[in-house]
Amino acid sequence: MLLQASSLLSLLFLLTTAAHGGDYSRADFPADFIFGSGTSAYQYEGAAFDDGRTPSIWDIFAHSGRTHGATGDVACDGYHKYKEDIGLMVDTNLEAFRLSISWSRLIPNGRGPINPKGLEYYNNLIDELISHGIQPHVTLNHIDLPQALEDEYGGWLSRKIVKDFVAYADMCFREFGDRVLYWTTVNEANVFALGGYNDGIIAPGRCSPSLGTNCSTGNSSIEPYIVVHNILLAHSAATKLYRKKYKFTQNGFLGLNVYTLWFIPYTNSTEDVIATQRAKDFYVGWLVDPVIFGDYPDIVKKNVGKRLPAFTEYESKQIKGSVDFIGVNHYTTVHIKDKPSILKMNNRDFYDDMAVKIIYDQGNEPTDEYAIMPWGLYGVLEYLKQVYGNLPIYVHENDDTTQWNTL
Repeated sequence: MLLQASSLLSLLFLLTTAAHGGDYSRADFPADFIFGSGTSAYQYEGAAFDDGRTPSIWDIFAHSGRTHGATGDVACDGYHKYKEDIGLMVDTNLEAFRLSISWSRLIPNGRGPINPKGLEYYNNLIDELISHGIQPHVTLNHIDLPQALEDEYGGWLSRKIVKDFVAYADMCFREFGDRVLYWTTVNEANVFALGGYNDGIIAPGRCSPSLGTNCSTGNSSIEPYIVVHNILLAHSAATKLYRKKYKFTQNGFLGLNVYTLWFIPYTNSTEDVIATQRAKDFYVGWLVDPVIFGDYPDIVKKNVGKRLPAFTEYESKQIKGSVDFIGVNHYTTVHIKDKPSILKMNNRDFYDDMAVKIIYDQGNEPTDEYAIMPWGLYGVLEYLKQVYGNLPIYVHENDDTTQWNTL
Protein backbone atom coordinates (compact mmCIF):
# COMPACT_ATOMS: atom_id res chain seq x y z
CA MET A 1 0.00 0.00 0.00
CA LEU A 2 1.13 3.55 -0.65
CA LEU A 3 0.16 4.58 2.86
CA GLN A 4 -0.39 2.73 6.09
CA ALA A 5 -4.07 3.57 5.95
CA SER A 6 -6.82 1.81 4.11
CA SER A 7 -8.32 3.74 1.20
CA LEU A 8 -11.96 4.21 0.37
CA LEU A 9 -12.25 4.27 -3.41
CA SER A 10 -15.41 4.97 -5.36
CA LEU A 11 -17.18 2.19 -7.19
CA LEU A 12 -16.65 4.08 -10.41
CA PHE A 13 -12.93 3.34 -10.17
CA LEU A 14 -13.69 -0.34 -10.43
CA LEU A 15 -16.19 0.14 -13.23
CA THR A 16 -13.75 2.28 -15.19
CA THR A 17 -10.99 -0.28 -14.75
CA ALA A 18 -13.25 -3.05 -15.97
CA ALA A 19 -14.47 -0.97 -18.90
CA HIS A 20 -10.91 -0.40 -20.08
CA GLY A 21 -10.03 -4.06 -19.95
CA GLY A 22 -8.15 -4.03 -16.67
CA ASP A 23 -7.70 -7.45 -15.16
CA TYR A 24 -7.28 -6.43 -11.53
CA SER A 25 -9.08 -8.36 -8.82
CA ARG A 26 -9.67 -7.96 -5.10
CA ALA A 27 -6.75 -10.31 -4.49
CA ASP A 28 -4.37 -7.71 -5.95
CA PHE A 29 -5.05 -5.38 -3.02
CA PRO A 30 -4.11 -5.72 0.66
CA ALA A 31 -6.72 -7.24 2.95
CA ASP A 32 -7.26 -3.94 4.79
CA PHE A 33 -7.79 -1.95 1.59
CA ILE A 34 -11.44 -0.90 1.51
CA PHE A 35 -13.50 -0.58 -1.67
CA GLY A 36 -16.69 1.41 -1.49
CA SER A 37 -18.94 4.03 -3.02
CA GLY A 38 -20.34 7.23 -1.66
CA THR A 39 -22.89 9.98 -1.97
CA SER A 40 -24.41 12.76 0.12
CA ALA A 41 -27.81 13.39 1.65
CA TYR A 42 -28.99 16.12 -0.72
CA GLN A 43 -27.77 14.27 -3.80
CA TYR A 44 -29.23 10.94 -2.72
CA GLU A 45 -32.16 11.02 -0.33
CA GLY A 46 -34.85 13.09 -2.01
CA ALA A 47 -38.01 13.27 0.16
CA ALA A 48 -37.16 16.93 0.65
CA PHE A 49 -40.52 17.78 2.18
CA ASP A 50 -41.28 14.50 3.95
CA ASP A 51 -41.47 13.56 7.62
CA GLY A 52 -40.48 16.86 9.18
CA ARG A 53 -37.41 17.73 7.12
CA THR A 54 -36.89 21.49 6.70
CA PRO A 55 -34.99 23.26 3.88
CA SER A 56 -31.22 23.34 3.77
CA ILE A 57 -29.18 26.00 2.02
CA TRP A 58 -29.04 23.72 -1.02
CA ASP A 59 -32.83 23.53 -1.22
CA ILE A 60 -33.05 27.30 -1.32
CA PHE A 61 -30.18 27.65 -3.78
CA ALA A 62 -31.53 24.98 -6.14
CA HIS A 63 -34.99 26.52 -6.15
CA SER A 64 -33.57 29.98 -6.85
CA GLY A 65 -33.21 29.12 -10.53
CA ARG A 66 -29.41 28.93 -10.50
CA THR A 67 -29.09 25.17 -11.09
CA HIS A 68 -30.83 24.91 -14.48
CA GLY A 69 -33.89 23.36 -12.88
CA ALA A 70 -32.04 20.59 -11.05
CA THR A 71 -33.05 20.05 -7.41
CA GLY A 72 -32.73 17.40 -4.73
CA ASP A 73 -36.47 17.18 -4.19
CA VAL A 74 -36.48 13.58 -5.46
CA ALA A 75 -32.83 12.89 -6.30
CA CYS A 76 -32.20 9.11 -6.15
CA ASP A 77 -35.13 8.68 -3.73
CA GLY A 78 -32.76 6.98 -1.32
CA TYR A 79 -35.07 7.88 1.55
CA HIS A 80 -37.48 5.27 0.22
CA LYS A 81 -35.22 3.00 -1.86
CA TYR A 82 -32.14 2.54 0.32
CA LYS A 83 -32.74 -1.20 0.71
CA GLU A 84 -32.72 -1.64 -3.07
CA ASP A 85 -29.51 0.37 -3.31
CA ILE A 86 -27.83 -1.65 -0.59
CA GLY A 87 -28.81 -4.78 -2.51
CA LEU A 88 -26.90 -3.39 -5.48
CA MET A 89 -23.92 -2.71 -3.22
CA VAL A 90 -23.98 -6.33 -2.12
CA ASP A 91 -24.13 -7.47 -5.76
CA THR A 92 -21.00 -5.44 -6.53
CA ASN A 93 -19.14 -6.61 -3.40
CA LEU A 94 -18.78 -3.18 -1.84
CA GLU A 95 -17.16 -3.09 1.57
CA ALA A 96 -18.04 0.48 2.56
CA PHE A 97 -20.59 3.17 1.85
CA ARG A 98 -19.92 6.84 2.46
CA LEU A 99 -23.07 8.77 3.32
CA SER A 100 -23.90 12.08 4.89
CA ILE A 101 -26.55 12.98 7.42
CA SER A 102 -28.98 15.75 6.57
CA TRP A 103 -28.84 18.10 9.53
CA SER A 104 -32.20 19.49 8.34
CA ARG A 105 -33.76 16.04 8.53
CA LEU A 106 -32.31 15.01 11.89
CA ILE A 107 -32.72 18.38 13.66
CA PRO A 108 -35.14 20.30 11.42
CA ASN A 109 -34.42 23.83 12.63
CA GLY A 110 -30.71 23.33 13.22
CA ARG A 111 -31.03 23.04 16.97
CA GLY A 112 -33.53 21.65 19.42
CA PRO A 113 -35.19 18.23 19.64
CA ILE A 114 -34.36 15.39 17.31
CA ASN A 115 -36.80 14.49 14.55
CA PRO A 116 -38.01 10.91 15.28
CA LYS A 117 -38.59 10.15 11.60
CA GLY A 118 -35.13 11.37 10.67
CA LEU A 119 -33.59 9.33 13.46
CA GLU A 120 -35.52 6.26 12.32
CA TYR A 121 -34.32 6.66 8.73
CA TYR A 122 -30.64 6.90 9.60
CA ASN A 123 -30.84 4.07 12.11
CA ASN A 124 -32.48 1.88 9.49
CA LEU A 125 -29.95 2.86 6.82
CA ILE A 126 -26.96 2.20 9.05
CA ASP A 127 -28.38 -1.09 10.35
CA GLU A 128 -29.15 -2.28 6.82
CA LEU A 129 -25.60 -1.54 5.70
CA ILE A 130 -24.06 -3.34 8.64
CA SER A 131 -26.35 -6.35 8.28
CA HIS A 132 -24.86 -6.85 4.81
CA GLY A 133 -21.26 -6.41 5.96
CA ILE A 134 -20.88 -2.87 4.60
CA GLN A 135 -19.06 -0.26 6.73
CA PRO A 136 -20.87 3.08 7.09
CA HIS A 137 -18.53 6.07 6.68
CA VAL A 138 -20.53 9.09 7.80
CA THR A 139 -20.11 12.77 6.93
CA LEU A 140 -21.77 15.22 9.30
CA ASN A 141 -22.06 18.16 6.90
CA HIS A 142 -21.96 18.00 3.11
CA ILE A 143 -22.76 21.58 2.07
CA ASP A 144 -26.34 21.35 3.36
CA LEU A 145 -26.57 23.53 6.44
CA PRO A 146 -30.14 24.07 7.71
CA GLN A 147 -31.48 27.23 6.11
CA ALA A 148 -32.84 28.24 9.52
CA LEU A 149 -29.28 28.81 10.78
CA GLU A 150 -28.32 30.62 7.58
CA ASP A 151 -31.26 32.97 8.07
CA GLU A 152 -30.68 33.45 11.78
CA TYR A 153 -27.01 34.41 11.86
CA GLY A 154 -25.41 33.79 8.47
CA GLY A 155 -24.49 30.15 8.94
CA TRP A 156 -20.79 29.45 8.53
CA LEU A 157 -20.00 33.17 8.43
CA SER A 158 -20.70 33.38 12.17
CA ARG A 159 -18.81 31.80 15.04
CA LYS A 160 -22.21 30.95 16.48
CA ILE A 161 -22.14 27.97 14.12
CA VAL A 162 -19.48 26.28 16.26
CA LYS A 163 -21.81 25.73 19.21
CA ASP A 164 -24.66 24.50 17.03
CA PHE A 165 -22.42 22.20 15.01
CA VAL A 166 -20.95 20.62 18.12
CA ALA A 167 -24.43 20.04 19.55
CA TYR A 168 -25.49 18.42 16.27
CA ALA A 169 -22.32 16.29 16.18
CA ASP A 170 -22.90 15.27 19.79
CA MET A 171 -26.37 14.02 18.89
CA CYS A 172 -25.00 12.03 15.94
CA PHE A 173 -22.22 10.48 18.01
CA ARG A 174 -24.71 9.55 20.72
CA GLU A 175 -27.31 8.04 18.41
CA PHE A 176 -25.12 6.35 15.79
CA GLY A 177 -21.64 6.06 17.26
CA ASP A 178 -22.20 2.56 18.59
CA ARG A 179 -22.22 1.41 14.94
CA VAL A 180 -20.31 4.12 13.06
CA LEU A 181 -16.52 4.14 13.42
CA TYR A 182 -15.54 6.57 10.66
CA TRP A 183 -16.72 10.16 10.85
CA THR A 184 -15.93 13.07 8.54
CA THR A 185 -16.93 16.41 10.02
CA VAL A 186 -17.20 18.51 6.84
CA ASN A 187 -16.89 17.54 3.18
CA GLU A 188 -14.63 19.59 0.91
CA ALA A 189 -14.50 22.66 3.13
CA ASN A 190 -12.26 24.39 0.58
CA VAL A 191 -14.67 23.81 -2.31
CA PHE A 192 -17.64 24.83 -0.16
CA ALA A 193 -15.93 28.09 0.78
CA LEU A 194 -14.83 28.84 -2.77
CA GLY A 195 -17.95 27.74 -4.60
CA GLY A 196 -20.35 29.15 -2.03
CA TYR A 197 -18.60 32.38 -1.02
CA ASN A 198 -15.91 33.19 -3.60
CA ASP A 199 -17.57 32.27 -6.91
CA GLY A 200 -21.23 32.00 -5.88
CA ILE A 201 -21.83 28.87 -7.96
CA ILE A 202 -23.02 26.57 -5.16
CA ALA A 203 -25.06 27.10 -2.01
CA PRO A 204 -25.43 29.57 -0.43
CA GLY A 205 -24.44 31.45 -3.59
CA ARG A 206 -22.54 34.41 -2.17
CA CYS A 207 -19.76 36.40 -3.83
CA SER A 208 -18.68 39.90 -4.70
CA PRO A 209 -20.79 40.93 -7.71
CA SER A 210 -17.63 42.12 -9.45
CA LEU A 211 -15.66 38.92 -8.79
CA GLY A 212 -18.11 36.03 -8.77
CA THR A 213 -21.02 34.71 -10.81
CA ASN A 214 -24.51 36.19 -10.67
CA CYS A 215 -24.37 37.17 -6.99
CA SER A 216 -26.37 39.90 -5.33
CA THR A 217 -24.55 39.78 -2.00
CA GLY A 218 -21.27 38.61 -0.52
CA ASN A 219 -17.58 39.49 -0.31
CA SER A 220 -15.19 37.22 -2.19
CA SER A 221 -12.16 38.91 -0.64
CA ILE A 222 -13.08 38.00 2.93
CA GLU A 223 -15.89 35.50 3.29
CA PRO A 224 -14.14 32.32 2.03
CA TYR A 225 -11.46 32.75 4.69
CA ILE A 226 -14.01 33.35 7.44
CA VAL A 227 -15.99 30.27 6.44
CA VAL A 228 -12.99 27.94 6.43
CA HIS A 229 -11.83 29.39 9.73
CA ASN A 230 -15.18 28.68 11.37
CA ILE A 231 -15.30 25.21 9.83
CA LEU A 232 -11.90 24.43 11.33
CA LEU A 233 -13.01 25.71 14.73
CA ALA A 234 -16.20 23.63 14.55
CA HIS A 235 -14.29 20.57 13.39
CA SER A 236 -11.74 20.78 16.18
CA ALA A 237 -14.41 21.41 18.82
CA ALA A 238 -16.38 18.36 17.63
CA THR A 239 -13.23 16.25 17.68
CA LYS A 240 -12.45 17.41 21.21
CA LEU A 241 -15.96 16.47 22.31
CA TYR A 242 -15.74 13.02 20.72
CA ARG A 243 -12.36 12.21 22.21
CA LYS A 244 -13.49 13.30 25.67
CA LYS A 245 -17.00 11.84 25.69
CA TYR A 246 -17.16 8.93 23.24
CA LYS A 247 -13.73 7.69 22.19
CA PHE A 248 -13.26 5.29 25.10
CA THR A 249 -16.54 3.44 24.52
CA GLN A 250 -16.97 3.81 20.74
CA ASN A 251 -13.34 3.81 19.57
CA GLY A 252 -14.15 5.68 16.37
CA PHE A 253 -12.09 7.97 14.16
CA LEU A 254 -12.67 11.56 13.02
CA GLY A 255 -11.32 13.22 9.92
CA LEU A 256 -11.66 16.23 7.65
CA ASN A 257 -12.22 15.98 3.90
CA VAL A 258 -10.32 18.12 1.40
CA TYR A 259 -10.75 18.52 -2.35
CA THR A 260 -7.41 18.19 -4.10
CA LEU A 261 -6.11 19.02 -7.51
CA TRP A 262 -2.63 17.85 -8.37
CA PHE A 263 -0.51 20.81 -9.38
CA ILE A 264 2.48 20.65 -11.72
CA PRO A 265 4.61 23.55 -13.01
CA TYR A 266 3.74 24.87 -16.46
CA THR A 267 7.46 25.26 -17.15
CA ASN A 268 10.65 24.30 -15.33
CA SER A 269 11.31 27.91 -14.40
CA THR A 270 12.00 28.70 -10.77
CA GLU A 271 9.00 31.03 -10.76
CA ASP A 272 6.56 28.34 -11.89
CA VAL A 273 8.01 25.77 -9.49
CA ILE A 274 7.57 28.16 -6.55
CA ALA A 275 4.10 29.10 -7.78
CA THR A 276 3.14 25.42 -7.85
CA GLN A 277 4.08 25.01 -4.21
CA ARG A 278 2.13 28.17 -3.45
CA ALA A 279 -0.95 26.66 -5.10
CA LYS A 280 -0.57 23.54 -2.95
CA ASP A 281 -0.29 25.67 0.18
CA PHE A 282 -3.41 27.63 -0.70
CA TYR A 283 -5.58 24.80 -1.94
CA VAL A 284 -4.52 21.99 0.41
CA GLY A 285 -2.47 23.59 3.17
CA TRP A 286 -5.27 26.08 3.87
CA LEU A 287 -7.19 23.18 5.43
CA VAL A 288 -4.61 20.56 6.30
CA ASP A 289 -1.83 22.69 7.83
CA PRO A 290 -4.03 23.87 10.73
CA VAL A 291 -5.23 20.37 11.70
CA ILE A 292 -1.66 19.02 11.59
CA PHE A 293 0.52 21.97 12.61
CA GLY A 294 -1.96 24.34 14.27
CA ASP A 295 -1.83 27.27 11.83
CA TYR A 296 -2.19 28.34 8.22
CA PRO A 297 0.77 28.15 5.80
CA ASP A 298 3.07 31.16 5.97
CA ILE A 299 2.49 32.10 2.33
CA VAL A 300 -1.28 32.15 2.88
CA LYS A 301 -0.86 34.46 5.87
CA LYS A 302 1.52 36.67 3.89
CA ASN A 303 -0.59 37.04 0.74
CA VAL A 304 -3.99 37.34 2.43
CA GLY A 305 -2.80 39.54 5.27
CA LYS A 306 -5.37 40.96 7.67
CA ARG A 307 -8.24 39.45 5.69
CA LEU A 308 -7.24 36.04 7.07
CA PRO A 309 -8.64 35.32 10.56
CA ALA A 310 -6.03 34.32 13.13
CA PHE A 311 -6.20 31.47 15.61
CA THR A 312 -5.77 32.28 19.28
CA GLU A 313 -3.17 30.28 21.16
CA TYR A 314 -5.95 28.15 22.67
CA GLU A 315 -7.58 27.55 19.28
CA SER A 316 -4.26 26.63 17.71
CA LYS A 317 -3.59 24.03 20.40
CA GLN A 318 -7.09 22.59 20.03
CA ILE A 319 -7.02 22.35 16.26
CA LYS A 320 -3.50 20.89 16.03
CA GLY A 321 -3.76 17.12 15.77
CA SER A 322 -7.56 17.21 15.54
CA VAL A 323 -7.77 14.55 12.80
CA ASP A 324 -7.32 10.81 12.88
CA PHE A 325 -7.32 10.73 9.08
CA ILE A 326 -7.62 12.96 6.03
CA GLY A 327 -10.31 12.32 3.44
CA VAL A 328 -9.17 13.08 -0.11
CA ASN A 329 -11.36 13.94 -3.09
CA HIS A 330 -9.42 14.06 -6.36
CA TYR A 331 -10.48 14.32 -9.99
CA THR A 332 -7.81 15.86 -12.17
CA THR A 333 -4.43 17.57 -12.55
CA VAL A 334 -3.66 21.14 -13.64
CA HIS A 335 -0.60 23.15 -14.63
CA ILE A 336 0.44 26.22 -12.67
CA LYS A 337 2.03 29.36 -14.05
CA ASP A 338 3.33 32.17 -11.87
CA LYS A 339 1.27 35.37 -12.00
CA PRO A 340 2.79 37.77 -9.46
CA SER A 341 1.34 40.95 -10.96
CA ILE A 342 -2.12 40.07 -9.70
CA LEU A 343 -1.02 40.78 -6.12
CA LYS A 344 -0.94 44.47 -7.03
CA MET A 345 -4.74 44.48 -7.29
CA ASN A 346 -6.58 46.02 -4.36
CA ASN A 347 -9.76 43.96 -4.65
CA ARG A 348 -8.62 40.32 -4.72
CA ASP A 349 -10.34 37.00 -4.20
CA PHE A 350 -8.85 33.64 -3.20
CA TYR A 351 -7.52 32.83 -6.66
CA ASP A 352 -5.92 36.24 -6.96
CA ASP A 353 -4.25 35.73 -3.59
CA MET A 354 -2.65 32.53 -4.94
CA ALA A 355 -1.01 34.67 -7.64
CA VAL A 356 -1.03 31.88 -10.19
CA LYS A 357 -2.68 31.03 -13.49
CA ILE A 358 -4.38 27.62 -13.40
CA ILE A 359 -4.14 25.90 -16.79
CA TYR A 360 -6.43 22.93 -17.39
CA ASP A 361 -5.56 20.24 -19.90
CA GLN A 362 -8.33 21.33 -22.25
CA GLY A 363 -7.18 24.94 -22.19
CA ASN A 364 -7.42 27.73 -19.69
CA GLU A 365 -10.82 26.97 -18.19
CA PRO A 366 -12.43 23.92 -16.55
CA THR A 367 -15.19 22.12 -18.44
CA ASP A 368 -17.85 19.60 -17.50
CA GLU A 369 -15.36 16.84 -18.29
CA TYR A 370 -12.05 16.58 -16.48
CA ALA A 371 -8.97 15.31 -18.23
CA ILE A 372 -8.23 11.76 -17.07
CA MET A 373 -4.82 11.84 -15.38
CA PRO A 374 -4.74 8.93 -12.91
CA TRP A 375 -1.14 9.56 -11.95
CA GLY A 376 -2.26 12.80 -10.31
CA LEU A 377 -3.82 10.86 -7.44
CA TYR A 378 -0.47 9.24 -6.74
CA GLY A 379 1.10 12.69 -6.66
CA VAL A 380 -1.49 13.94 -4.17
CA LEU A 381 -1.09 10.93 -1.86
CA GLU A 382 2.69 11.03 -1.96
CA TYR A 383 2.65 14.79 -1.27
CA LEU A 384 0.36 14.37 1.74
CA LYS A 385 2.61 11.62 3.06
CA GLN A 386 5.81 13.62 2.66
CA VAL A 387 4.48 16.90 4.05
CA TYR A 388 2.14 15.73 6.80
CA GLY A 389 3.62 12.40 7.86
CA ASN A 390 2.21 8.96 7.32
CA LEU A 391 -1.27 10.00 8.38
CA PRO A 392 -4.11 7.63 7.45
CA ILE A 393 -5.70 8.65 4.17
CA TYR A 394 -9.13 7.72 2.83
CA VAL A 395 -9.69 8.43 -0.85
CA HIS A 396 -13.32 9.44 -0.54
CA GLU A 397 -13.84 10.48 -4.16
CA ASN A 398 -11.83 9.61 -7.27
CA ASP A 399 -13.69 9.10 -10.49
CA ASP A 400 -14.55 10.50 -13.88
CA THR A 401 -16.90 13.26 -14.99
CA THR A 402 -19.02 13.16 -18.12
CA GLN A 403 -21.24 15.51 -20.04
CA TRP A 404 -24.76 16.03 -18.74
CA ASN A 405 -27.04 12.99 -19.25
CA THR A 406 -24.45 10.88 -21.11
CA LEU A 407 -24.39 7.98 -18.64
